[in-house]
Amino acid sequence: MEYETLLYEVEGETGILTLNRPEIVNAIDYTMLTELNDFWTQRQTDESVRVLIVRGAGEKGFCSGLDLKAAMDIPGGMSAYNIYNSQRAFSNVIRLMRYCPQPIIAAVHGPAMGAGLSMALASDVRLASEDAFFCAQYINIGTGGADMGSSFFLPKIVGWGKAAEMCLTGDRVYADEAYRIGLVNHIYSREDLLPKAKAMAANMCSKNRLGLKLTKDAFNAALNGLSLEDANRMEDRNQAFIITGGILEAKP
Repeated sequence: MEYETLLYEVEGETGILTLNRPEIVNAIDYTMLTELNDFWTQRQTDESVRVLIVRGAGEKGFCSGLDLKAAMDIPGGMSAYNIYNSQRAFSNVIRLMRYCPQPIIAAVHGPAMGAGLSMALASDVRLASEDAFFCAQYINIGTGGADMGSSFFLPKIVGWGKAAEMCLTGDRVYADEAYRIGLVNHIYSREDLLPKAKAMAANMCSKNRLGLKLTKDAFNAALNGLSLEDANRMEDRNQAFIITGGILEAKP
């Protein structure tokens, strides 16, 4: 499938997805929504890349969320049924990001708002430029303050109180504060952001392919509420599986 609103390139074993509507801060319309669902579906069985980077095109920012103008033209009209189906298409993007076997690095510059915030949250690692900010924009546009996985991810990443503050106020959290509360892993200059993301991806790509996949599987299971015993059981199984696979691969 050729995309109108996404760019995708592969460098070695790193795939780089660029949201490509820079004139409106990469806001998501229904074309981009369809393409994001297709892109992340394709990655579920993609063995050609080990790590993925997600970024936004242009100088304005990562993603400003839903394209509100396009949202008024919901396919089929503004019935509860059609709105629900549209909402499911948005939330499916988030689930597909978590299900795909490749670790995802979000390289965020400028705003990550609403759906942009959710895509950053669904990534495994978040890197930010000095001018980045994060906003649970949902409540600012008259909908609920928790959407597209934000009520699931945010409390686990930044704690209950800060997550509730973000989702109930819609206030912006700028890069320094985002780093302080653990929302982002590192802050870089805008010029260094993508090179640093590529360097981290290269580091990950140097690791065992199955190890990367099963590590992400283990984190996904823990996110969903494993007990310590269940987490240990999964980790023990994964380690035995990886070691055995390595021995078999090493045999002539």
